[in-house]
Amino acid sequence: MINNNKPKFNKQLERFQPSAINTIFSLAKQLKDDGKDIIDLSIGEPEFDTPEHIKQAAIKAIEENQTKYTPSDGSADLKDAIISKFKRENNLTYQPDEIAIDSGVKPLLFHVMKTILNEGDEVIIPTPCWTSYPGMVILAGGEPTFVPCPQKKGFKLQAEDLKAAINEKTRLVMLNSPSNPTGAAYTVNEMKELTDVLLQYPNLWILADDIYEHIVFNDFINANPVSVEPKLFDRTIILNGVSKAYSMTGWRIGYAAGPQHFMSMLLKVLSQATGCPCSISQAAAIAALDGPQEFLKDWVKIYQQRRDYLVKQLDSIPGISCNSPEGAFYLYPCFTELIGKQTPKGKKILNSVDMVYYLLEEALVAMVPGSAFEYEEHFRLSYAASLSDLEKACARITQAVQALR
Repeated sequence: MINNNKPKFNKQLERFQPSAINTIFSLAKQLKDDGKDIIDLSIGEPEFDTPEHIKQAAIKAIEENQTKYTPSDGSADLKDAIISKFKRENNLTYQPDEIAIDSGVKPLLFHVMKTILNEGDEVIIPTPCWTSYPGMVILAGGEPTFVPCPQKKGFKLQAEDLKAAINEKTRLVMLNSPSNPTGAAYTVNEMKELTDVLLQYPNLWILADDIYEHIVFNDFINANPVSVEPKLFDRTIILNGVSKAYSMTGWRIGYAAGPQHFMSMLLKVLSQATGCPCSISQAAAIAALDGPQEFLKDWVKIYQQRRDYLVKQLDSIPGISCNSPEGAFYLYPCFTELIGKQTPKGKKILNSVDMVYYLLEEALVAMVPGSAFEYEEHFRLSYAASLSDLEKACARITQAVQALR
């Protein structure tokens, strides 16, 4: 007897779609290939080149044949550079066995969740949130618990909302500062309000995603849970990397700092999931962390000029309101007043997907719908692009919005 049943897939994959950012990026690329003059503001990638001293460190590593396996959780030299970074910039002290390195923050996030979560454990995710958080939680066996953080509250998690979301199934709380997609960042006082709540729940893990830590404006001091409340050291994992600050997105190096009892468990996952991070990229990351840092101030100044220009322009468009964020290189404008309006072709704008596809087709500007970040009636744009492109994008968006009926 022939069994006609087909091989099955992981049932969790039915609960979410591929990253909306990748979908928009692919569509924008297709339109570009078709000859359209697309301004792509969908991808969060610095347009600056990787600094020369970092590239030279990689070349030197190749010439010295540093091309073999390293330990699964990263080289001792890079761990030393990470330890120095935390001491210098965050006043935090870690030992080598409290550091782990992976092939980018994205896989490291997933590996951390696999280390922590059991089937049915709940993870508190403030929204808007990065598109991959919910999918990672689900694939790791957990359940996302979304806590809305509206624009009127600066897109930041409030202590009372955090406390209300915690229940007996809660196992992990996600914090991202500065945030993707909003750029919102927590002050010391704002973070202290959250850590005061977290102190009351000793069975919870805290995961702080600090990948945009260096991109903050107006002398803003970004706060991290352990710096604010050292009593949380034993159950907080801090994630960071070299991609965003040092314009090294393709080098794929992320790192985690946390208590040794956690890292010993994470190492079990890393030893099975990855051989090791790229040895050449690790050498480059050492140069990034130990080398000159002054250029970061110049880059941040450029980002701030772009932010200020875009916020002013977008906020002046009738029907759009735009918050001015503390950091990162994203804006998350609200277009609630445009819901229900019709495009020149007669299609109604009912949600963020409609809005983003309209702006892509009519204004030739690629952005990401708010639904991708679990928060509707907004869209995300990245200003990691030239000012001339941003000026053209604003003019096109203005004209497209004015064409709505």
